[in-house]
Amino acid sequence: MAAPSSGMTTGNPRSDVGRWGANTWQPPVTPSPETEPEPDRHAGQGGSSFWTHFCGCCSCQNAIDDDRRPESRRDLGSNFRDRGPSSGVRRPDPQPSTATAARDGTIQEGMLVVTGVDLLSSPSDRNRQEHHTNEFEYNELIIRRGQPFDMVLFLSRPYESSDHVTLELSIGNNPEVGKGTHVIIPVGQRGSGGWNAQVTKSSGNNLNLRVHTCPNAIIGKFQFTVRTHSGAGEFQLPFDPCNEIYILFNPWCPEDIVYVDREDWRQEYVLNESGRIYYGTEAQVGERTWNYGQFDHGVLDACLYILDRRGMPHGGRRDPINVCRVVSAMVNSLDDSGILIGNWSGNYSCGTNPSAWVGSVEILLSYLRTGRPVPYGQCWVFAGVTTTVLRCLGLATRTITNFNSAHDTDTSLTMDIYFDENMKPLEHLNHDSIWNFHVWNDCWMKRPDLPSGFDGWQVVDSTPQETSSGIFCCGPCSVQSIKNGLVYMKYDTPFIFAEVNSDKIYWQRQGDGSFKVVYVEEKAIGSLVVTKAVGSNMREEVSHIYKHPEGSEEERKAVETAAAHGSKPNVYATRDSAEDVALQVEAQDAVMGQDLTVCVVLTNCSSSPRTVKLHLYLSVTFYTGVSGSVFKECKKEVVLAPGASERTAMPVAYKEYRVHLVDQGTMLLNVSGHVKENTQVLAKQHTFRLRTPDLSLTLLRAAVVGQECEVQIVFQNPLPVTLTNVVFRLEGSGLQRPKALNAGDIGGDKRVTLRQTFVPVRSGSRQLIASLDSPQLSQVHGVIQVDVAPAAGGRDSSDTRGNGCSGETIPMAS
Repeated sequence: MAAPSSGMTTGNPRSDVGRWGANTWQPPVTPSPETEPEPDRHAGQGGSSFWTHFCGCCSCQNAIDDDRRPESRRDLGSNFRDRGPSSGVRRPDPQPSTATAARDGTIQEGMLVVTGVDLLSSPSDRNRQEHHTNEFEYNELIIRRGQPFDMVLFLSRPYESSDHVTLELSIGNNPEVGKGTHVIIPVGQRGSGGWNAQVTKSSGNNLNLRVHTCPNAIIGKFQFTVRTHSGAGEFQLPFDPCNEIYILFNPWCPEDIVYVDREDWRQEYVLNESGRIYYGTEAQVGERTWNYGQFDHGVLDACLYILDRRGMPHGGRRDPINVCRVVSAMVNSLDDSGILIGNWSGNYSCGTNPSAWVGSVEILLSYLRTGRPVPYGQCWVFAGVTTTVLRCLGLATRTITNFNSAHDTDTSLTMDIYFDENMKPLEHLNHDSIWNFHVWNDCWMKRPDLPSGFDGWQVVDSTPQETSSGIFCCGPCSVQSIKNGLVYMKYDTPFIFAEVNSDKIYWQRQGDGSFKVVYVEEKAIGSLVVTKAVGSNMREEVSHIYKHPEGSEEERKAVETAAAHGSKPNVYATRDSAEDVALQVEAQDAVMGQDLTVCVVLTNCSSSPRTVKLHLYLSVTFYTGVSGSVFKECKKEVVLAPGASERTAMPVAYKEYRVHLVDQGTMLLNVSGHVKENTQVLAKQHTFRLRTPDLSLTLLRAAVVGQECEVQIVFQNPLPVTLTNVVFRLEGSGLQRPKALNAGDIGGDKRVTLRQTFVPVRSGSRQLIASLDSPQLSQVHGVIQVDVAPAAGGRDSSDTRGNGCSGETIPMAS
């Protein structure tokens, strides 16, 4: 995935359905929440720096960083205490320690003692409102960098002009001013790194301050304290974990390189807690709702924990490029025991079927509790979790689906498909694959590390496919560089370009054993790129930002520019051009459990008769393009009059395909043919899916914060067979924490109804999402919009319940 100069590394040739045959990891027995994970062997090791290992281009500027070790359990805030009702006012023990009073351990008369702090940190306070962090289910102060915030200091006596007050923030085990991990802010003077604080009001023993943060400050959780100096001596406020301050990226700040100048984009790509993820095929686009839940209690700490778990230096956390690269690596479990274990085998008995997840919250909180990778994920799960993490940290992020997405394994920047003399696929040679769809992320930022013109949307892909600089990660890669075929731009542009705009090359084995290019399909890859529209649940096509119009001069130039840097720059030299007969495939929209028919339409575009020998091979396929053995085939000779068309139909009964079905019920039709009168070879691969039913959700009573509400879920089994070990999942930010319901067996063609209660904790328009999973049927989902009214007094539960809506204690992995 890296540019050629960066040393792109490809995986082993595909040998199994998920290209994971060599992965020796075995899922452990599911631990209880109290089980301690194994120590992180990657963190805190000596030797070469983090950046030398992770990203060669950054090794010089970050060669030494003493704070690269993960924080201690206390530093990471592992207690997650339910602190009860909180006003944001923190007062120290009335008996200060010797470290906080005068040198002899006593408080001298006239000394300026800080008796308490109000960070105005509850969700209803103005800091949280102005910083757009009021939805976080936390009572700590959460701010966005580059934007001022207010606080109140409670003093032992009135503030005088001769008094000196200094605010201090620190992060990491070895905070240093030069690295930005120790921030010193003298009140009334300019502090370090662009920080400053001013007195806005002094009334009695209260001192109101406005603090201006640096627009390129490190993101993370900072410890906060106050020092005072007066004629009577010095005082330091004891550190209180309740006064910790979270600092995030700020897309509202023009000086922050993640700035987004459209408010509707910020509302959608930063603040929206749910979204649509698209799957299926270009002709049969399916959609599912995903609960990102970036503001749920515990999720912010989980997002910061993965940076610590990777051992990322705190000094590097000011740069969103570096943060995206680390998140891309940590969302998958390869290399670093990250969040999710990928599994494309169809066997999910040791974990959760990827199709059963309805959101990111359960996954992230499980990883936070145990420190162990969560089984299992596939591309949309990796992308959904990545959207959650990046939005939570303050980056405008969206989930992208690319249909007919190529997986280039040999850096040729083409999709090479090999056939024998009879145009039957040679699967043992077909290492490249074309996924029916692939899901990744776009995030918005400037790229000061690239030439001008590459700011804006950047691709980040957390699905582990190929390594980049020796690590399973991908991006951030400028979409502009992809569009124009500039594959020498970092990061991983060649791989992503091949995913959206490579050509499909058909090679046929000749009598002497060599291979010849017999057909080039130019419009087969990246045929549709979509995302959720801003401000609605409609689908928006964004193909135009990834590629020029198919077949245009600009698009062909981009392909040629990219291919010139690939491993087969002369692949088009042997291309044959005779194309008298056109081929098209039609597949009806069928439901799982029904019979179906696929049709091939041949059209003679010439003025002479044409005779075509046609072969059809039908197999089931995983969405990653890895197909099973052929279970049905058809051979036919078709005679076409000049200008005529003829349709060849292949009926497929449910009893023929049901024993071969794999995840998502997708089938692959390989069509090949030969025109007798000339050298034209016909070849096409067509995928189509069998639809699954939706869950029907109905709200049975009005939703009000703090009051019990009830939802009814209805499901109709579409199969004539019994579904065993059925599990329903239910989740919705501000409505319902992740919940799994074991429903036992559901008979063939049977209808079931169940009811569940939940208690909303945040007002507003929200999404309640459900899924159903069983060994016989998956990819079944449903969603309902829930408009939650405020409780009496207009306050949400998160305003009155310490750390988060649930008041739960979340233990944290070391």
